[in-house]
Amino acid sequence: MQSLTAPAEWLSAQPREAMHGEPSILPLVLRNVSYAIRGKTLVDGLSIEFTQGRRTIILGPNGAGKSLTLRLCHGLIEPTAGKISWQGPGAPLPRLRHAMVFQRPVMLRRSALANLTHALAVQGHKRRERRERAWEALERFGLQGLADRPARVLSGGEQQRLAMARAWSLRPEMLFLDEPSAALDPGATGAIEEMIQAFHDEGLTIVMTTHNLGQARRLADDVIFLHHGRLVEHTPAEEFFTQPRSQAAAAFLKGELLW
Repeated sequence: MQSLTAPAEWLSAQPREAMHGEPSILPLVLRNVSYAIRGKTLVDGLSIEFTQGRRTIILGPNGAGKSLTLRLCHGLIEPTAGKISWQGPGAPLPRLRHAMVFQRPVMLRRSALANLTHALAVQGHKRRERRERAWEALERFGLQGLADRPARVLSGGEQQRLAMARAWSLRPEMLFLDEPSAALDPGATGAIEEMIQAFHDEGLTIVMTTHNLGQARRLADDVIFLHHGRLVEHTPAEEFFTQPRSQAAAAFLKGELLW
C-alpha cells in the first residue's frame, strides 16, 4: 500500500459529507491551558470556549501567543499544563473535523490540482471522487485557470487562495487561519476575505489571527485579545472595538506599543 504524507493543515480534517447526520464536535474548550518551553511560559492559563458557527479573531501584539494558541487548538503541539477538549456529542469520532491554513502555505512540488487531490487521497477518497472534489474547490473559488500550473511558482496570493480551497475541499467543521492575508496586497487580501465570508456562510466555525484591525472589524463576530500569553478580553467584536474593557486593549486599538 502506498504511503501518503501531508502537511499538518490536512491531518485532522474530515469531509463535510461524512458529517451529514452526525453530531458536532463543538464546542472546543480550553481550560487553564499553558505552554512553556525552556522555562519560559509563552501561553499562560488560557480558558476559552469556541462555539459553533462563530468567527473568532485573535488579536494582540507580537509575542502575545496568538499563533501558538491556534497550534495548540489544532493539536500540532501539546499544552504543558491544562486541558483542551472537544465537548460536542460528535467528539468521540475517530478523526476530528478541523483544518488549519498557515501564514506561509505548504505547497507540494506538483500542480495546483494535484495539491488538492493529494490532500484528498490522504483522507482516503477514491481517485474519481478526489478529482471531482478538487475541481469543485478550484471552480468554487475561481482558481480553475491555475489547475495545471506548478503550485510553488504561483504568487503569494494565489498560493494562499489555493491553500484555503484545499482546506475547504476537506469539508472541515472548524477552520483555523493563521494570518492568512499577511504580506498580501489589498486585492489579494480582499479575495481571501471573500473566501472567509463564504466559509462562514456555509456554517464553518472560524478562528483566525490577524494584525489587520480593519480586517478584524470586517470579519469578527467575537474577539480574543491576548497579551504576554494571557487572555485579557474575550468579547463580542462590536463591544471590543467600541468599549474595550482593559487598558491594554484600548492602547492596542490606538496603535500604541505594548510591553
